[in-house]
Amino acid sequence: MKRARITGLIAVACVAASLLAGAPAYAAGGAVQAKASLHLSGVFSVQHQPVTVPGRAFTVTGVVRPYVPGQGVLLKAYVNGRMFKMVKLGLKPSAHHVYGGFTWKLVSPAAGPVSIAVVHARNAAMLGFIARSKLSALDERVSFGSTGRFVELIQQRLSALHIYIPQTGVYDAGTGLAVDAYHRLLRWGTSQSLGPATVNALLNGTGAFPLRFPKQGRHAEGNLGLQLLALADGSHVYWIFPISSGKPSTPTVLGSWKIYRRVPGYLPDGMYYSSFFTGGYAIHGYNPAPDYPASHGCMRLPIRDAIAAFNWLAMGDWVDTYY
Repeated sequence: MKRARITGLIAVACVAASLLAGAPAYAAGGAVQAKASLHLSGVFSVQHQPVTVPGRAFTVTGVVRPYVPGQGVLLKAYVNGRMFKMVKLGLKPSAHHVYGGFTWKLVSPAAGPVSIAVVHARNAAMLGFIARSKLSALDERVSFGSTGRFVELIQQRLSALHIYIPQTGVYDAGTGLAVDAYHRLLRWGTSQSLGPATVNALLNGTGAFPLRFPKQGRHAEGNLGLQLLALADGSHVYWIFPISSGKPSTPTVLGSWKIYRRVPGYLPDGMYYSSFFTGGYAIHGYNPAPDYPASHGCMRLPIRDAIAAFNWLAMGDWVDTYY
């Protein structure tokens, strides 16, 4: 009797050790108790919450531990409480058969809260479980004055591409200027309005300023063909601004110079926060700074952008102008 009790205690200890070591836990009847986790990729984060837009694919990846051969799950996806996808998925083993997994692409057909449920019904080999995840598909219909998470997402994406834009959460004048600068960067003309193609390009991270003088350290490059000014540190673009360079009768001089004079505030002729790089030519704010060459030779910035550019620039920084 005593020997049987000792044997039982040893068996219990062995089971506990196997659980601590990560071995499968079996319920009565031999079914495995598994746990599942879901991960979303191809989505964005606004206010620490995952978001996407309707019509854009994202991926759901599931991991089920432990792996048991022959098992699968049922994935269901809903938007605004209405199911738009249901699919059965088999679990594929990891390299050492420690866990099983699946991946599946989803596309929300509409704006609204999106919920995902992955279900495994109990069977002889594995107990039942359910794993859930959620995100939001944001309404893309915005205009000047709009607020909300989609506006915040657009401002994030513009900033990620180094377009200068304060993160106000409002589709304001600064957002319009940044969208205009993005269109110029893509050589799509000038427009402060968002369309599906622009949104898709932003979410894909399309577009980069083509620096020509990365060996100059901290410097400014005025691409007069694009009507854009880039502030760069070596090969890293820091900010991109829309500009209005010299009109045909008073063109901006071409070449490379160094900033030799800086004047904060307004000058009598309306120049605002000016950084002079040769003669009377400067980078400065001015009203108006239209979306075409209109200055007397300077590189005009919108008034709201001028202080940020002035504060970044310093005496002796290179300024390069070219087409």
